[in-house]
Amino acid sequence: MTEKTNDMRDIRPGARRIARVSAKVFEWHGDTAPLPNRIATKATDILALDGAEMGGFAFYAWLVVEIETEDGAIGIGNAALSPHVTKAVVDRYLAPILMGADPFDVEYLWQSMYRRTMAFGRKGIAMIAISAVDIALWDLMGKLVDLPVFRLLGGRMKAAIPVYASKLYHQPPEDLAEEARRYKNEGYGAVKMRLGYGPADGALGMRLNQESVSLVREVVGTDVDVMVDAYMGWSLEYALAMLPRLEPYRLRWLEEAVIADDIAGYAALRKTGRVPIAGGEHEHTLYGFRQLLDAGALDYIQFDTNRVGGISQARKIIAMAEAFSIPVVPHAGQMHNYHLTMSSVICPIAEYFPPHPVEVGNELFWYLFDGEPQAEGGVVQLDDGMPGLGLTLSARHAEDFRVIE
Repeated sequence: MTEKTNDMRDIRPGARRIARVSAKVFEWHGDTAPLPNRIATKATDILALDGAEMGGFAFYAWLVVEIETEDGAIGIGNAALSPHVTKAVVDRYLAPILMGADPFDVEYLWQSMYRRTMAFGRKGIAMIAISAVDIALWDLMGKLVDLPVFRLLGGRMKAAIPVYASKLYHQPPEDLAEEARRYKNEGYGAVKMRLGYGPADGALGMRLNQESVSLVREVVGTDVDVMVDAYMGWSLEYALAMLPRLEPYRLRWLEEAVIADDIAGYAALRKTGRVPIAGGEHEHTLYGFRQLLDAGALDYIQFDTNRVGGISQARKIIAMAEAFSIPVVPHAGQMHNYHLTMSSVICPIAEYFPPHPVEVGNELFWYLFDGEPQAEGGVVQLDDGMPGLGLTLSARHAEDFRVIE
């Protein structure tokens, strides 16, 4: 039983108090699809002695946070990274702040969690924990007032949300072409591919990267947007050399060309004007994105809601980005991102991971939750009558998960 916080604020008459905070890790023990050694570049590629293959970047566990009021209403939040350690942060440091509080004091609770963990938090695991809790609070608020979260955030701004098919991992050319063709035939107006080669692969890798992009562009034609993702696997020198090779293919953006901390590197790439530059999935809080915007580092902001500080921080970053006229495309699919995208004029499109057998781990939310919308004709839709985020824990694959409470 989590102890109640020492917070002595008055609770408004009739308010529902938080009575339970639960953080559980769901470990996948079901079947997994074979994982090729090289599906994308990665940050450790530059370490010639590392030798880590893609298996080291797969993740087969997910954190789920439930926040329950005294009358039994439950909000659900989640986080995908470092779930076991993140659970410990929620249990030890965040749950006591929440107990007995009014969930509608969401900004006060966010600031309390942020400031009480600042000495060891600010970014990384502590902020991922805060993000999962904050998402649960927004889900709970929507359920308590019987409104979808996007209505709480300002309402419907789109008839439906355009999405891009986000997979196209590095693979043999014939398989890459077949997958790209399938997405075009299914009606997607945009696709994103991962590039398989980086600095260690030299001029040959540059040529192979270019050939992959050329192939996808040829298959989908000029009326479908193509984006490419280097997943922090390039150096600035390598990225600058690749830009002229990529420019002829009219890419919508180049994503995470260098490591997240190299803000000056992102700014240097953007300054060339050759290919729009995207990033931010590994950045945290409003302050991190202020630095990126002040540096003129990005053409597209891609925060990850369950890393950046939850919906409470995401909506502030969106407002700041609107003042800079920088589009926001949240990283990953999932409902919390769709609600933000639906309610924001500066969010033109959303990422979408098509349902797929568990492979890297990005797919796990399809197995863990019910309620995720499936794309039809390149768009997803949100239900105006579904309160909260619209997710519930699924029982369909319960036997494939081991739950750590």
